[in-house]
Amino acid sequence: MSSTEETTEEATAEEVGPQEHSTEDTTGNTSESGGTPEEELQISQDKYLRLAAEFENYKRRAQRDQSDSIRFGNESLLKNLLPIIDNLERAIQCAKDAGTSGPLLEGVELTHKQFLETVGKVGVRQLCTTGNSFDPAIHQAVTQVESEGVDPNTVIEEFQKGYLLHDRILRPAMVSVAKEKSELTEPCSTEESGEEGGIHV
Repeated sequence: MSSTEETTEEATAEEVGPQEHSTEDTTGNTSESGGTPEEELQISQDKYLRLAAEFENYKRRAQRDQSDSIRFGNESLLKNLLPIIDNLERAIQCAKDAGTSGPLLEGVELTHKQFLETVGKVGVRQLCTTGNSFDPAIHQAVTQVESEGVDPNTVIEEFQKGYLLHDRILRPAMVSVAKEKSELTEPCSTEESGEEGGIHV
C-alpha cells in the first residue's frame, strides 16, 4: 500500500470518529433531560395555562385603565370650573340677602343652572350634606359646634359644596359638625374666692 492511500484512510477515520462521538453526546443529553413524554406534555400545558391567565389579567387591566381614562380624563378641568360655580352661587345669595331682584339676578341664576346641567352631562353632581352624618370620605370638617337637638357627628352647616365625578370624589364638602355639649364648671362664689385669696372686708 502506498503512502498516499494510508494518508487517505487515516483522514477518513478521523472524520468518522468525531461524528460518532457527536451522536453519542446528543443521545446522552436527550436521555438526561429527564421525565417521560407525558410529564413533559403536562409541564408544557401548565406553562400555557399560566401564560393564558396572565394575558387575560393584563387585558382586563388594560380595558379598565382605558375606561377610567375616558371617564376621569377631564377631572382636572372640572376641578378648575368648580370655583366659578361657587362664585355664581355667592352672587345669587348676596343678591337675595340684599333683596335685589330683576333681570340681572335672573340671568345669573340661569347661567348657574346651565353650568350645573353642562357638568352634569359628564358625570358631575353635588353632594347633599346638611343634616346627614359626617363622613370623612366626602366631608371636610372645618369646625365643631355644640348644638342642642342635633345628634353628635351630624353636619349642621355647609360652607362649600362638595362634588362627585361619577363614583369618585371630585371635591369634598367643607362643613361644620355638631358635637356633644360639654358640661360647664360652676364658678366659685364670692365668699369662697375671698377666703381662698385671703381677702377680707
